[in-house]
Amino acid sequence: MRIWIDLGNSPHVPFFTAIAKELEGRGHDILWTARDYAQTVQLAKGAGLEPAVFGTHGGKNIAVKGVKFAARVFDLLRWSHKKAIDLVLSHNSLEPLMVARLAGIRSVNLMDYEHHPNNHVSFRLANRVIVPSSFPAESLKSFGATAKKTRRFTGIKEDVYLADFEPDPAFADQLKHQNVKLDDILIVIRPHAPDALYNRGFENQLLDYALDRFARTDNVRILLLPRKASQGDELLSRHPHPNVTIVKDAVDGANLIAAADLVVSGGGTMNREAAALGVPAATIFTGRPAAIDEYLCKEGRMIKLGSVEDIAALDLKKKRSLDLRRRTSVRKEVVDLILEQ
Repeated sequence: MRIWIDLGNSPHVPFFTAIAKELEGRGHDILWTARDYAQTVQLAKGAGLEPAVFGTHGGKNIAVKGVKFAARVFDLLRWSHKKAIDLVLSHNSLEPLMVARLAGIRSVNLMDYEHHPNNHVSFRLANRVIVPSSFPAESLKSFGATAKKTRRFTGIKEDVYLADFEPDPAFADQLKHQNVKLDDILIVIRPHAPDALYNRGFENQLLDYALDRFARTDNVRILLLPRKASQGDELLSRHPHPNVTIVKDAVDGANLIAAADLVVSGGGTMNREAAALGVPAATIFTGRPAAIDEYLCKEGRMIKLGSVEDIAALDLKKKRSLDLRRRTSVRKEVVDLILEQ
């Protein structure tokens, strides 16, 4: 088959790169598109991809989001015309799913967060919905995902591309450029996505407290990965500590997380990547908690920092070693579900 994969956000790059490798190994042809948002395009090119780029993020304004959505649907519809596409793959990117519906192309949507407002649309547009086993059944029903169209896989989506991960010893040189020393306690912090629909109206005050608390600790080096440049500038202006560094260029996320002693995120993917790699992970997510995160907390691979007291009590130290999940069967399982037509 000729399969179209859309990269709507930076976490999609490693996930779909691993999926595409498995698909190509089975003889399928892949077409790539991407949205110019966060580090998506830069990461895609770093992975050796040359996606056709269409559209940008709509920001916080709902009206602007609607205009940007319609424009991207039109551009993708025009791009996909006469490309003989057999299947569309999306991780909750609405535009390719809409194009697939309009063009009569079969589509598969993958998703792991049950509180995203877009689920009401994406789950209904897709011919097949694939979710992790922890995804609540009542949420699937409310989103219009019938039992006939829904498939589940064991584990987490990060297992798809991190189960066979091996740290790159040469990555230490990149850390030196970020002024990270071997004996530093390295904390990687990913702020929340301020423009996401599920974060509208939220102010993550825990992030500010955590930054100040960690920065005052001896031998701590903080690498901050903002969602966009303006967010990084704003945070650095409020927290001008000498041991806080903004990572401005796209980096090898898996190796960065593997090198960290603690990962703290106001989102989801980076924390779950840390959990998959066996790196201490703490969530300061301000939205409605995901069932997949509750699953990882029960496994002891993630903790929730829900108050300043939780952050104050956190013991900052060097980790002993990686404790990878090694769920190597998940990638094949997910691709089998994608191709089960």
